[in-house]
Amino acid sequence: MTQTTILEIKNLKKSYGQNEVLKDISLTVHKGEVISIIGSSGSGKSTFLRSINLLETPSAGEIFYHGKNVLADEHDLTTYREKLGMVFQNFNLFENLNVLENAIVAQTTVLKRERSEAEKIAKENLHKVGMGEQYWLAKPKQLSGGQKQRVAIARALSMNPDAILFDEPTSALDPEMVGEVLKIMQDLAQEGLTMIVVTHEMEFARDVSSRVIFMDKGVIAEEGRPEDIFTNPKEERTREFLQRYLG
Repeated sequence: MTQTTILEIKNLKKSYGQNEVLKDISLTVHKGEVISIIGSSGSGKSTFLRSINLLETPSAGEIFYHGKNVLADEHDLTTYREKLGMVFQNFNLFENLNVLENAIVAQTTVLKRERSEAEKIAKENLHKVGMGEQYWLAKPKQLSGGQKQRVAIARALSMNPDAILFDEPTSALDPEMVGEVLKIMQDLAQEGLTMIVVTHEMEFARDVSSRVIFMDKGVIAEEGRPEDIFTNPKEERTREFLQRYLG
């Protein structure tokens, strides 16, 4: 069975002035994979994720999406971003729009879907993440953090993305809400959604990922299957990090 390659990242670098945050990172992402990116704060994880989506412009390197280099001048960035959903740690919902409109607006403005179709898709995805009809008219300020994050996930799903990038999706949540968001992500993984997740949730990385990447000081220090990374890491740096995290 041949794997479909969605993204191929080659020799990616990102510097801010003299500060080199990402140093020559390469990664291939196949359809249906769940890749968890772990590592200490400041290791470059979020910058890497934002560079994949071109919210940060890489200083060097190439990103191929279905074989086309998205950093080439003629590539249509809007279309590329449509296909890579993004879920942020601070939700990034439109505060002035209700839940339903938050899940509709990008469909009608970016994808140019008919209002009726966009509404149908939004409602299906809100139901899927446990945000049923009783929430649709609520504004974000009336919701808990866990509910906001579920709306953000429904909004991303409503764009029919090829993959969704999650940037520490539980780090702004109260502990009791973390589980409900991780459960939804676990369900999406089981449905075959391609996901790249920057996370501090080690159980999620261990139990749900198909691959775990450990980043340290701007490089991929180690990558492999979760069982290998968590039970038998090859690198001393990986071992030290996991000991700190897992006690």
